[in-house]
Amino acid sequence: MIKNWVGFYTLSSREIMRFFSVWRQTIIPGIVTTLLYIFVFGVALENRITEIGGVSYKIYILPGLLMMNVITNATANSASSMLQMKLLQTLPELLITPLSSLELSLSFIIGGTVRGFVNGVLILLICWLAGMPILNLPLTLLFIFLVAWSFSSLGLFVGQLSDSWDQLALIQNFVITPFSFLGGIFYSIKMLPSWAMTLSQVNPIYYAISALREATLGVSDASFLISSIFLIMFTIFTTTIAVQLMATGKKIRF
Repeated sequence: MIKNWVGFYTLSSREIMRFFSVWRQTIIPGIVTTLLYIFVFGVALENRITEIGGVSYKIYILPGLLMMNVITNATANSASSMLQMKLLQTLPELLITPLSSLELSLSFIIGGTVRGFVNGVLILLICWLAGMPILNLPLTLLFIFLVAWSFSSLGLFVGQLSDSWDQLALIQNFVITPFSFLGGIFYSIKMLPSWAMTLSQVNPIYYAISALREATLGVSDASFLISSIFLIMFTIFTTTIAVQLMATGKKIRF
């Protein structure tokens, strides 16, 4: 229950303005990277892979690229903000403020969510200009929001447990990135060997991409209902562990 609305609003605004103030580093790179992926994979491979599920290859990969951008930005924002405050020894000053662990956690999560959502909407606009249909805009925006919130929560959890930038990069490089590519960004998981398909069944990124493909293109590998339920449950789970870890004070109270 939020009681200190002034403090909660102040910290949330700080987290949002933190990435807006350096938009050249937090927004532009994601757009440029997505455009490069579209050109390299969409244009270069379209002659070899004409279509998947009745959709042209270039259009098929766009929802996956969008989700990859949302996940990367949402995770990075809350994780880097938490770790930076720990390393600069400014976190103790924040902990003595009259803010509960719930208010602290949600402030960091909101910052990452807004960054992920803003990047996602901008990429969605680029995808639309590239020819991607959007069959259900409200559902599309809802899924972008859910994924941004859940991975922002995960980023806060990881940032609190990390003691250095190397540890943070380790999780990004050996957990987030592999699961992103196994989530079916550039292909249908039906094209994978059986062991990889089984692994994808427990991959939250796979369900995020499937849900967005269904909302935009009308095709997906997973059931739309299952993907939606999985995303909601994953969002609740990541938010809970982030708030609970903050409440314990693990690695943040000196």
